[in-house]
Amino acid sequence: MHEFIYKDSFQRELYIEPSPSPHPGTASRRGGGEHPRGEGGRERAACVRACVPTLRRERAAIPEVRVGAAAAGAASGRAPLPSAPLGSPPPPRAAPLSRPAMTNFISVQLKKASEVDLAKPLCKFIQQSYPGGDAQAEHCRAAEELSKLRKNALGRPLDKHDACLDTLLRYYDQLCSIEPKFPFSENQVCVTFTWKDAFDKGSLFGGSVKLALASLGYEKTCVLFNCGALASQIAAEQNLDNDEGLKAAAKHYQFASGAFQHIKDTVLSALNREPTVDISPDTVGTLSLIMLAQAQEVFFLKATRDKMKDGIIAKLANQAADYYGDAYKQCQYKDTLPKEVFPVLAAKHCIMQANAEYHQSILAKQQKKFGEEIGRLQHAADLIKTVASRYDEYINVKDLADKINRALTAAKKDNDFIYHDRVPDLKDLEPIGKASLVKSTPVVVPLSQKFTDLFEKMVPLQVQQSVSVYNQRKADLVNRLIAQMREATNLANGVLASLNLPAAIEDVSGDTVPQSILNKSKSVIEQGGIQTVDQLIKDLPELLQRNKEILDESLRLLDEEETTDNELRTKFKERWQRTPSIELYKPLRAEGANFHSILNKAVQADGQVRECYQSHRDTIALLCKPEAELNAAIPSANPAKTLQGSEVVNVLRTLLAGLDEVKKEREQLENDMKAVNFDMTSKFLAALAQDGAINEEAISVTELDRIYGSYTQKVQESLKKQEELLKNIQNAHQDFSKMKQSNNESNLREEVLKNLAVANDKFVELVANLKEGTKFYNELTEILLKFQNKCSDIVFARKTERDELLKDLQQSIAREPSAPSIPLPTYQTTPAGGGKPAASSTPTPAPRTMVGAKPQPPARPPPPVISTASSSTASAPTGPAAAPAAPAAAPPVAPAPGVGASSTAPSQAQGPPYPTYPGFPGYCQMPMPVGYNPYMYGQYNLPYVPSPVFQNPGQPPYPASQQPGYPFPQQPYYPQQ
Repeated sequence: MHEFIYKDSFQRELYIEPSPSPHPGTASRRGGGEHPRGEGGRERAACVRACVPTLRRERAAIPEVRVGAAAAGAASGRAPLPSAPLGSPPPPRAAPLSRPAMTNFISVQLKKASEVDLAKPLCKFIQQSYPGGDAQAEHCRAAEELSKLRKNALGRPLDKHDACLDTLLRYYDQLCSIEPKFPFSENQVCVTFTWKDAFDKGSLFGGSVKLALASLGYEKTCVLFNCGALASQIAAEQNLDNDEGLKAAAKHYQFASGAFQHIKDTVLSALNREPTVDISPDTVGTLSLIMLAQAQEVFFLKATRDKMKDGIIAKLANQAADYYGDAYKQCQYKDTLPKEVFPVLAAKHCIMQANAEYHQSILAKQQKKFGEEIGRLQHAADLIKTVASRYDEYINVKDLADKINRALTAAKKDNDFIYHDRVPDLKDLEPIGKASLVKSTPVVVPLSQKFTDLFEKMVPLQVQQSVSVYNQRKADLVNRLIAQMREATNLANGVLASLNLPAAIEDVSGDTVPQSILNKSKSVIEQGGIQTVDQLIKDLPELLQRNKEILDESLRLLDEEETTDNELRTKFKERWQRTPSIELYKPLRAEGANFHSILNKAVQADGQVRECYQSHRDTIALLCKPEAELNAAIPSANPAKTLQGSEVVNVLRTLLAGLDEVKKEREQLENDMKAVNFDMTSKFLAALAQDGAINEEAISVTELDRIYGSYTQKVQESLKKQEELLKNIQNAHQDFSKMKQSNNESNLREEVLKNLAVANDKFVELVANLKEGTKFYNELTEILLKFQNKCSDIVFARKTERDELLKDLQQSIAREPSAPSIPLPTYQTTPAGGGKPAASSTPTPAPRTMVGAKPQPPARPPPPVISTASSSTASAPTGPAAAPAAPAAAPPVAPAPGVGASSTAPSQAQGPPYPTYPGFPGYCQMPMPVGYNPYMYGQYNLPYVPSPVFQNPGQPPYPASQQPGYPFPQQPYYPQQ
């Protein structure tokens, strides 16, 4: 005996070892709470002072062995209770001793998504935004792979396995990856995602509550909810008998908690509207706390299984109880979670608190605080009694209750017999500490280790927008520089034309066409002459009309959809809960107004071109004629032969040659500026990676200055050089005019030559403007077609959303209760005679079927008084005349107690009450009232025997003087022998 006690004491010092019982997981007889008090025990009881240390060591080891056994039982393979997801029916009542109380975990049900084709809208956006080629084809293939990934993640039932969870995580990671690369919105890449509420079961006339939004943030939120829900289901399926299962369960519960917490923090900003109940901040906040509590409970089970110190186990259990209590408080007065969750949370709170008190009582016993030990065990027993009485349908606590009760009984016996320590009140007990070993796992993308970005080569949308703005800045800068050079060239050509240069110094004979005019005429003829201008001007109205029709058709689609939306909004009022079309189409209408403005400006520009063409058409036509006709059209004059070879003419020729050189340099400079191409994608990507944002203006201005700074300087130098040359040309021409002999013929010839030079310049300008206008209209057509596609896509998406919303409204209207029936006036419900109320014309709904006790037959009447006359009558031979007399001879039967004249017929068909005896008439069965016995065959074909009892018409079929349920008069009653 002392050797056994020494072993137990040694085990206690090394802390809890496996039970020495030959059957692991069970307590020995001593561990069950019965102190073996034989003769030796009584002797020790007689000398308590001498034996207290030995008894303390002996009793101290027994509860610890029970703790090990209870921990092994809590983590044993005793048919773990299957965890039902939130929203499913409550589990059946557990059989006694069928499973431990610590394996009933809460899991969350998955949301269901409607099928969506992501490939089509994404491919359309890629084709519109990216040039054709290998990159575009690769992006389209990635869009198809994304659509397949969504179908695998959401389009089929998922097993409670890590592989299915990884599929969900990879889809969530891909959504986070494409979010900055595609403009998901109602007016750009419009994809409507429809999800059902995870906790709503729907009704008889309609499905469950669902929400459809064209928002990628909504899709991400719902997918992350499913990730957390599936993680909770996987954790609930883990085998808690080994360390691997415990670690996996704790990991998944903490991830689920982090997922729900992330939804709580981001759902309102992601949706910009009221979400469904299952993803509302209150609901997911409660779910996050529940998952955290269950993770803490898993750590408690592991600590119990590893036989850690009781003080640590108590703190872990107390922290888990605190988490469960907070979760219960959050959802106690809110109808957000299924009803069966509340009792489970309340029971878990009590159970974990009871475990904390139990293990703290062991620590108190080790510290020789026996009164505190009893107080804590009593509190634990009260908590378990509460669970057993209120929540036994959900959690079985019989094993835990037996363990606590055994420990309490043993502690009371020892205290009453040996220690006599005062048991403190519950409020006087020192609070148990708390130790949290869990925390919500933060959501950091990528969540899956197997994630590979399908759109890795596609730059983010922010970078695309920055590149687009940079290209616009670049185009504006280049166009401004080119416009400055062209304007300067036109100015120089105008000045030379007004001075009739270089024709004035080339006109030697006075009767031939100057060489410069011949060169200009040849150039005009090579470019098609006046026919080219006529054809270009003729094409402009057709291109303009085509663009107007495309724009008008696009706006017509928006107008029709907006009109329909306004009509439905007026009809359904506040039930029509979606973004108004007038607000949604503001960006598109602003874009359409911009296109209208551009077309109006183009029409004005076309008018100016026509006016210029009409004013110079005749001169341009003259340039297109052969040299002979052109020479005949130019007046002849006396040549200024004295000026040929003079210094003034040589100076003019030198200056004109310098001006021509400046023009050639400008053409080359213009081509060089157009050829510059610098990809800013890498710059913007680096800025985005470094700062998390892109300061497009600063980066673009810096790069444009670096690239085009030298070109800007060359343009300014060219303008200054031209200005000096024109000034010198004008001064030299003044000297030339003074030296030249002038007359009317020479003045007329010079005027014609000036007009021909101007006509050449106008022809070049007109052809350039008309070709640029044609190119503008063709490019605008492509832009307007994209705008039309955008409008048609959003109108189609709105139409689909409208049909879905109308369907939901019809279902919600069908689910609404009908209007209450109007009560009838009193004079219509009560007869004039004060009898039974008249039947109402309003149909009464069928009562709810209630499973009650089986209806009992009416009470048996007392035996009648048998007289001699009746006996003699009854013993007479049965004849034709005696048969009718038998009923009259029978005495009236007293009604049964409690049965009045208005008694109703019994609820079951009655047979003959007594057997037929020899010498007495047989029982003649009468037809039952119609509708009373639907299973009776041929009830209208039975013979009818008139009875003297039923005399007055309209009388009830069962008179008061007769036992209910017997339509024929009763036979004489004979007591059984």
